[in-house]
Amino acid sequence: MLFRSWAQVADTRWPDVARVADHVGVKHLVVTRHALVRQVLTDPVTFRPDNALDAVTPMPVTALRVLAGHRFRLPPTLANNSGASHPEIRAIVADALHPSRVDAQRPWLTALVRGRVTRLAATLDGGEPIDLYAELAADLPLLVLARLVELPDAPVGAVKQFARAALELFWAPLDADRQLALATEVGSFHRVLRDFAATGGGLAARLRAAGHPPDVVVGALFFLLVAGQETTSQFLTLLLHRLAGEPAVRAGLRTGEVPVADVVEEGLRLEPPIVTWRRVAAVDTTLGGTAVPAGTSVVLWLARAGRDPETVDAPDEFRPGQRGSRRHLAFGAGAHRCVGDVLARMEAAVVVTEAAPLLDGVTVVRPPWCPDNLTFRMPDAFVIRRTA
Repeated sequence: MLFRSWAQVADTRWPDVARVADHVGVKHLVVTRHALVRQVLTDPVTFRPDNALDAVTPMPVTALRVLAGHRFRLPPTLANNSGASHPEIRAIVADALHPSRVDAQRPWLTALVRGRVTRLAATLDGGEPIDLYAELAADLPLLVLARLVELPDAPVGAVKQFARAALELFWAPLDADRQLALATEVGSFHRVLRDFAATGGGLAARLRAAGHPPDVVVGALFFLLVAGQETTSQFLTLLLHRLAGEPAVRAGLRTGEVPVADVVEEGLRLEPPIVTWRRVAAVDTTLGGTAVPAGTSVVLWLARAGRDPETVDAPDEFRPGQRGSRRHLAFGAGAHRCVGDVLARMEAAVVVTEAAPLLDGVTVVRPPWCPDNLTFRMPDAFVIRRTA
């Protein structure tokens, strides 16, 4: 289950808390209920975030040597930081993604998406298929992020390739050869980040000015480029795919009876790009009546928590605005709640508003395929064409 949890959210056999061994025999405590998942997320003293970025497949010496050769390090910075430095680092990043700055990007993003949708509609009308991941959703979040945060001068394709490689290297079940290839790719771009962290402006400069060491600046940039844009690309693709099978929702969007904000929230609940997240028990404790020894890896099944019948009326149905729709945990909760939630919501609202009409009268040629991964869904394509 662990690596295909995105495909099993509707499986009714799961208890509230379950012990599961992964592909290398490491045991984890999987938490499925909304209340218990939220309890863990909002208690960083009992359940620490220290293991959030640990590789789920232990790396062989060959891959570790490659990473060491690039001076790759991920010190406690954001998602994996339970120390005293976290609030200040988070505040600096949050200011860069402040709601007012995000909202200022809406007109620019709307024009960009509208232009792409016009071209894609013409392609569909000409009888050709289109890939809504590659041709619409893949690079949009990175382009928006680059307008908010000064980033290294690297081609969009190279950044996207690095981000997906990092998600695979740290969260996927892998063999040694694949780990070595990914370590080479991730390590190489990490060198680019390190060089930029030493001289770059914007967020990097603010972190340096606050006295944070180079590794922390690199770690913040690393996490932004991986979680700050790649997950939104994934969500946009997954949400559009879901809407392709929801004609009544699309009709409501056209008439204005269904608010786009409600569609985005229901999409986050049912199609979150991050399906699980990890914590480690700092002390002996209990969770839902289950003993949790110190050191236990706790896997929080965020996607399943979004379908908890005690939280939402129709757990498996796409009903924008229904009771509990906005109580999802797609962005986490507590001190480590995603600082980019406002940005992701804005991007999704613009894309749904502008691109949903593309889904009328089409056939899905190739639905998104997601590789095995503990945490991220990573869809690779979403191809549609006009129905004959």
